[in-house]
Amino acid sequence: MKNFFLFWLLMSLAVGAFAQTADLDVTVRELTRQQSVTGQTVYLENPAIGLTASGQTDANGKVLFRQLSLNGTYRLYTKETGQYQESVAEGIVLRSNFRRSVTLLLPGKREVNLTEVSVRGNSLRGTSASRINTTNAEVSSELEIRKVEELPVEGRDITRVLYRLPNVSQATGFFPEAPNVSINGANGLFNNYLIDGMDNNERFLGGQKFAIPIGFTRNVTVLTNNYSVEFGNTGNGIINITTKSGSNETTGEVFLLSRPGAVIDAQTSYPLRDLSGNQVRAGFARYQGGFGVGGALVKNKTFYFLNVEHTTDVKDNLLTAPLLGINETVRGTNRFTYISGKLDQFWSDRFKSSLRVNVGQVAIGRQAGGLEGGIAFPSAANAQDRNSLLIASRNTYTTKRFASETNVQYSSFRWNYARATNPNSPDVTVLDPTGQGVAYLGHPGYLFDSHENTVQLQQKFSFYRGNHTFRAGAEVIAARHQLFGGGNPNGSYTVQLTASQLGALRERGVGVNLSPADIPADARVLNYSVELRPASFGTTQTIYTAYVEDQFTASPRLNLTVGLRYDYDNLSKGGAATGDFNNVAPRGSFNYKLTGRSAIRGGVGLFYDKILYSVYSDALQQNNTGPDFKRQLQYFVDQGILPAGTNIDRVTFDGNLSVGPGFNSAGQSFRYLQGPSAASFAGQRNTFSGERRILNPNGYANPYTFQSTLGYQLQVSDKMLFYADVVYNESYNLFRTTNLNAPSAWDYTLSAQRSIARSTGAANLTRPVSIANGAGIINGQRLTGVAQSVVMTEDKGRSRYTALSLNLQKDRANDLYAYRLIYTLSRLYNDTEDINFRAMDANNFASEWGPSINDRRHIINGIFNYYVGQRLTATVAALIQSGQPINRIPDGSKYVVVNQNLQPVLVGGQSITSNDLNGDGSAFGDAYVGNSDRQPGESRNSDRLPWSKVVDVSVQYNLPLAGRARQIEIRADVFNVLNTNNLSGYSNNATQSNQIQVGPRGSGIVQRNAAPPRQFQFGVRYLF
Repeated sequence: MKNFFLFWLLMSLAVGAFAQTADLDVTVRELTRQQSVTGQTVYLENPAIGLTASGQTDANGKVLFRQLSLNGTYRLYTKETGQYQESVAEGIVLRSNFRRSVTLLLPGKREVNLTEVSVRGNSLRGTSASRINTTNAEVSSELEIRKVEELPVEGRDITRVLYRLPNVSQATGFFPEAPNVSINGANGLFNNYLIDGMDNNERFLGGQKFAIPIGFTRNVTVLTNNYSVEFGNTGNGIINITTKSGSNETTGEVFLLSRPGAVIDAQTSYPLRDLSGNQVRAGFARYQGGFGVGGALVKNKTFYFLNVEHTTDVKDNLLTAPLLGINETVRGTNRFTYISGKLDQFWSDRFKSSLRVNVGQVAIGRQAGGLEGGIAFPSAANAQDRNSLLIASRNTYTTKRFASETNVQYSSFRWNYARATNPNSPDVTVLDPTGQGVAYLGHPGYLFDSHENTVQLQQKFSFYRGNHTFRAGAEVIAARHQLFGGGNPNGSYTVQLTASQLGALRERGVGVNLSPADIPADARVLNYSVELRPASFGTTQTIYTAYVEDQFTASPRLNLTVGLRYDYDNLSKGGAATGDFNNVAPRGSFNYKLTGRSAIRGGVGLFYDKILYSVYSDALQQNNTGPDFKRQLQYFVDQGILPAGTNIDRVTFDGNLSVGPGFNSAGQSFRYLQGPSAASFAGQRNTFSGERRILNPNGYANPYTFQSTLGYQLQVSDKMLFYADVVYNESYNLFRTTNLNAPSAWDYTLSAQRSIARSTGAANLTRPVSIANGAGIINGQRLTGVAQSVVMTEDKGRSRYTALSLNLQKDRANDLYAYRLIYTLSRLYNDTEDINFRAMDANNFASEWGPSINDRRHIINGIFNYYVGQRLTATVAALIQSGQPINRIPDGSKYVVVNQNLQPVLVGGQSITSNDLNGDGSAFGDAYVGNSDRQPGESRNSDRLPWSKVVDVSVQYNLPLAGRARQIEIRADVFNVLNTNNLSGYSNNATQSNQIQVGPRGSGIVQRNAAPPRQFQFGVRYLF
């Protein structure tokens, strides 16, 4: 298989590569009677690439221009005849893998067309054209680069544009780097990111591999519902970026951009987030620069485009170690470099090729200290790397009745979550004589270094027969995963220093340069551990796809699309003997033209998701093959907790495991820096664990969504477009985790009535394998190698989404202004939020049904552009949202811990309290994946934060220079110009948000975080 992939890649590169194409479906109708016009010649031209073409309308008044290049802009027109006046549509921009529809309306000779105007850019000319979608029922929205450049966008990050589109919102994720947008309220990890229609997904957790900057973007499109069977691997939506290409005219830009930070921004008591999603605070500033240039190597034949952009973030932390006399600011940096290039070759009118390369180098610094102060010294500094490479190739061959695409892409992605400054060092936690932390030194203490190498192969065919366009295709995406994970293979020490040892360190004046080697050799070692398995492991995830589709014109007014898609993901096998082979996805839609300027559309279909590799990887990394653990699993089989046919060897694996109690065989602690190596603990997998995971013996069914839509479109005027869509989605087989050894259900009325919490010891006695004193009891035998919790991913989650989206767009035309208004009314309920979501108590997922973490009832999105001549543009972008849900958790100080007899547990003669009401030991994790108990009497996400209101402003001024089309653009962006304190509605990490509150509804909201305050960004561009 590897040799086959390599052969395909080399053959594609030998003849060229990715020739981005799209179809243009033109309908010609009479303006007054709205009847189709047969035999009318339609002309097409694109001077940027030297293209001219023409065609005659068929019996349905249609002509199809096939497999058009995305370079440049197109102009459609008809010539004046004895019966009709001319009709023109210009400024037409195409996007990849799309069939755009345009209706030309022919005014009769006797009609007086008083309203006709000439409009440039995205608009179509006069009363002669309509740009509603009359081809299919795809629910989508897009922004061309001209509109993107007018928006206030932080850091030229294209993802900051996406939430300006309908059915897209900023997301609350479950880790800092999680995707920052949600489609239809669903988990952003399952969005499908594409570049020019090809894969751009890192498959470990989800999100982009290569973060395309604005400078390489031509068009941003989000497909939210009812799209073609050509697109899949998600039940959410598609985010497709069409990239820039060269043309016959050399054009480009050179830019500088700065966000000065605290010297000019409004003050805030809460941390901000950088472009990666990580928190920053004092001293943060951003500096960016880059260039883009495109043109022709051979006129009308060979085109190029090159884009290079770099960003440096500067950020400060505070290092505080009073006992060592240290209180210093430590500076760190983030560095983002993105390089993109593309070559397009037009071999002939029929054969086109091109090559795209994207290289991303990202290093997110973690210097010493912390946002509010910390004890991590520079010797423990590390960086998070997110490095990507994509090489995409496609050849397109077209005839009058046939088109073929042969596509191949190689990509790699390395996610090193903690690249250590001192990779060969142990990590050392230093305590003072009272047991308080003094310093953290050396290695970060863990490994997470994920490598992904992916090959994507596509073969597509299009057949044009009369009123039918048949499409068929096949795809293979094979991703080889390797993960280095677990604890520190160099050893982890916890040491406690005496007062004299601390004093000696301070007197030496080592200061911020303190390292593990500076700790006294006779320091008291409290604990030592080492990673037992310092090696990589992984597998190859392969997804096979095939699809067929017929898009046909049933009548001059009615277009129908019927398609069938099939996917197989080999990770679905899990711990079973076979995988999930029944992923057959039929889709159908209609589009009916009411008039030349209005249409209704609708459709239904099934959409299958891919399986995130982390589902499989977590079950390997946190697994074990110890004999006691296997015996525990066999007990679950005997008790019917696991299926009777479970193969224990298939569901277990030698995962990561840190071992070493810190004592030698004589019961003495190991001396500092003299702990034994991992090899010394060979075979010691039979150790007690708080939690272990296994592969699901039934495998994993791919999640899928049933989608249904109904919409209406109206070209109100030449300048104004209105459309409305109603969406209903039902999702099944969503992932969540179940605990095979969960304690019995807890009666939360006891907590409410008597203010008590069950102790962990009491809960452990109710587990299927009861736990006591670090061991499990099976058939009366004490086993020390079991796990307290045995977690397994299951595919039984569900969700339900309903929404109404209203959209009104007005183009500038010859006016001084343009605007876009979007209102979305939606509701999303589910019983799982994430692959790691677990039920609050005893695997009772029925009680988890409630609003999603990203559920929003109302979103009002408005963009207003005001143009002063050709030089000054002012843009106001407003985003108003109803508040996100609040998960109410108990106040632990009010619940006394009791034993199995409901009597208080005493420590030192005093009762203790806890917010772990059911005693399952998971109250202190992420409250949004179900690890915490909820306030008794409250359902999940039962409360709401206040509404969010943000207004961003940008102003740009263009100063013409001598020479053709040369100018200097000066701009300023102000984000949250009103400096509103918003507790909701911004991209955030769940563990840092205000969506977790203590106490019942009505008990108030304690603000833990806030949307960014007023911030400024300044830029200058040289355009040529």
